[in-house]
Amino acid sequence: MKAANFVEICKRLLEHPASTQRELAAATGLSLGLVNSTLKECLSLEYLRRTSGNELVLTETGQEYLDGFRVDNAIILAAGFGSRFVPFTYETPKGLLKVKGIPMIERQIEQLKACGINEIVIVVGYLKESFDYLIDKYGVKLVYNPEYAAKNNFASLYYALDHLKHTYLLVADTWIESNIFSTWETKSWYSCLYFEGQTAEWGVTANAQDRITQISIGGTDTWALFGPAFLSRSFSLAFAQRVRARYLTPGSEDDYWEHILRDNLDELPPIYINKQTSRNIYEFESLEDLRLYDESYSLDSGNAYLSVISEVFAIPQSGITAIRPLKEGMTNTSFIFRVADDDYVFRRPGAGTEELINRQNEKMNYELIAPLGISDEIIYFNGDSGIKISKYYAGARVSDPDNDDEVRTLMGLLKGIHDAGIKPEHRFDIEERINYYENLAAGLDAILFSDYKEIRAKADELLSFRKALAVPEVLCHIDYIYANVLHLPDGEIKVIDWEYSGAADPLIDIAMYAIYTYYSKKQMDLALRHYLQREPTRREEARLYMYVALGGFLWSLWAQYKQGLGDEFGEYTLTMYRYMKEYYQLLKNGGYLNEPSIGE
Repeated sequence: MKAANFVEICKRLLEHPASTQRELAAATGLSLGLVNSTLKECLSLEYLRRTSGNELVLTETGQEYLDGFRVDNAIILAAGFGSRFVPFTYETPKGLLKVKGIPMIERQIEQLKACGINEIVIVVGYLKESFDYLIDKYGVKLVYNPEYAAKNNFASLYYALDHLKHTYLLVADTWIESNIFSTWETKSWYSCLYFEGQTAEWGVTANAQDRITQISIGGTDTWALFGPAFLSRSFSLAFAQRVRARYLTPGSEDDYWEHILRDNLDELPPIYINKQTSRNIYEFESLEDLRLYDESYSLDSGNAYLSVISEVFAIPQSGITAIRPLKEGMTNTSFIFRVADDDYVFRRPGAGTEELINRQNEKMNYELIAPLGISDEIIYFNGDSGIKISKYYAGARVSDPDNDDEVRTLMGLLKGIHDAGIKPEHRFDIEERINYYENLAAGLDAILFSDYKEIRAKADELLSFRKALAVPEVLCHIDYIYANVLHLPDGEIKVIDWEYSGAADPLIDIAMYAIYTYYSKKQMDLALRHYLQREPTRREEARLYMYVALGGFLWSLWAQYKQGLGDEFGEYTLTMYRYMKEYYQLLKNGGYLNEPSIGE
């Protein structure tokens, strides 16, 4: 007897014991002959018996056999950021976005529980605390994936392997209209949709019995992996071994768990297509997709950032389209959006930046430099929240810090800014900023360098040296990194992100450009010559090296504070700290700190 036939018939009989053979055939999709033969065998094995009223009911033996196929649990992968759904996912993980008023992951949980599947494991990462309420509401278990930001969902499955048994495997951002789960499953499957024409989905080839024999990324007129999967005990055991082996393989960071499935089909137990329709399973790829399904997102999505855009442009939210993220910066996060035929950038201040940046000063900076025509075009700036909307320059590229001609151009542009003689009321006082960031980092116990007190004393020595120099101050960018200089297709150059700007010694901008780009001494010396258009004096060299050291010290404190808030900067913190140490030593060994003419 084929177990799958028995299970399908039992599902129907448990709810409708008076079903006729024709009704069973219609409900299960099995032929009348197959239903007849299965029932005969079940009766002979005493899995079923007839009551006095001629109803078919499960016997204790039959129930025991049926329970051998009972689904043990479900694993829901919910660790990722969901970049295609910014700005919603800045505040809410994608799986918790509501569709028709219900968070997607809650709908999955309720559908699973309706089938008696109460052991539900959710793998979390990004905004993990957002999922805590599900423990109280549904009794789920949370498993944390610490690598969610660096690896694809393969890593999430790895951290949940101890829970992989007779298991449903889902991703949190799938919406299932009609419940496709069951209390019992007899074979492994992956839900699939049919795509006409070309598709970038993971296409599958299957044999006559619907066993998947090949998986390829992309295809034409094909069934493709789409939605949840079910992995049987035997499949899970074999699959877990391969997941563990793959996890230790270099280069697996970008893998999805389907890569392991694809690459091991011949060695794994059979897995079959579970054919679904596009009107039952949805994976929303963009806000436009979601709007087509849930029109409330066209009217009022409830997202504060889209509300700002709607008000600024005086349009309904449905008029905000083509939203996509920009690469996340070290201070802020931004996304691009379209209104009518024009694209714009929405800048959202990052975590903790209200402690780091005076947004009213930033707004004033933009007003001061507006006559120069070199900054990005501002559409909206809120000096309280720091939210900024600016024009997006399609086709623009960032400057190349390794191209000497471009560095010469950038230094010339910088000198022009300084020579404009703009003198804002607010200063960028590096000593004040060092003290401020130090207090912030210390408050979080985030200062981690063991020799910090010794290096701080050296920084104080440089700060005293700086006061003796008494250089006249003008508006400086401070964040003059190559990525903040845009080359437009028409040859125009724009300098963006004036948030740290203030009155300071002009050579601080060259120092900041150098350390942000991880320049060597040779490279920064060349940048200084390009700026001056001559050989520098000893005093000018001293000013540059001093700001390289102090800038490195400053930003190492900044990064330690940000790390204390949960951000991660890799080698950046160490590199900045090394600039402080090495260029202090250069100033000391080179005699700059004790040369009377320099301090005049």
